[in-house]
Amino acid sequence: MTSPTNDSTALVSEFLLICFPNYQAWQHWLSLPLSLLFLLAMGANATLLLTIWREAALHQPMYYLLSLLSLLDMVLCLTVIPKVLAIFWFDLRSISFSACFLQMFIMNSFLTMESCTFMVMAYDRYVAICHPLRYPSIITDRFVAKASVFILSRNALTTAPIPILTARLHYCGGNVIENCICTNMSVSRLSCDNFTLNRIYQFVAGWTLLGSDFILVFLSYAFILRAVLRLKAEGAAMKALSTCGSHFILILFFSTVLLVVVLTNVARKRVPFDILILLNVLHHLVPPALNPIVYGFRTKELKQGCQKLLQRGL
Repeated sequence: MTSPTNDSTALVSEFLLICFPNYQAWQHWLSLPLSLLFLLAMGANATLLLTIWREAALHQPMYYLLSLLSLLDMVLCLTVIPKVLAIFWFDLRSISFSACFLQMFIMNSFLTMESCTFMVMAYDRYVAICHPLRYPSIITDRFVAKASVFILSRNALTTAPIPILTARLHYCGGNVIENCICTNMSVSRLSCDNFTLNRIYQFVAGWTLLGSDFILVFLSYAFILRAVLRLKAEGAAMKALSTCGSHFILILFFSTVLLVVVLTNVARKRVPFDILILLNVLHHLVPPALNPIVYGFRTKELKQGCQKLLQRGL
């Protein structure tokens, strides 16, 4: 598996993922809630996508953005959770060198794509509530197409150097990753080289992308709240607050969990490492399970479309 050469791919041909190194005995029990959450996430997102695709009345910009969010969620789940369950159930811990860095790229890029999608959706709600008469002319199919290209290209290009820098390191020692997934820091610590540049780039890129998205989301909902409080129609303010409030709470949850993961990485000597691993896994699973429920099925049109879909037997 290892040999004293200068080629990193020859030095290490595969890694071994060790989930919860201090609690190996109970990880089988953890697989049950994880598998249920995985089925919920995949089923809810697939149902939402089918509903939007089959119902012509839902072919609108807001629902296209929901579809994009569901696609991102499904890819994130499929990238992480099946491998975690394979480790728990069948002890399939090995992952090839290329597969590990492909997983790292998808995780980094798609998490930031999801954050960026939240930002575009917050802007969509801002225009709908603060400028309702201009909404049809601003939020168009062309706007969604341009926004989608921006979301995919910005985050893929910015996060691509992270796995590239990590793959260029020399791995001449151990190949055991103390994690369920190929995170940048977990893999980099196995290298024989200095990975300071790698760490700095991830820190700067991550906080630039996620920080700017969160600031714009916060500003959008601040303007929405100001506009809602001025509504005089009976029940209009409560209806708008109910819808946007649930969206903002979900975005806050996404950002808070991510912040906890980052902080526990910084303070990893003070926090049990198994807690950090569990947070990493849950962050790729809980938001995908909640997003279609909070964003999608609380919408009247989507509820009706889903009922029609189920009545037709898909």
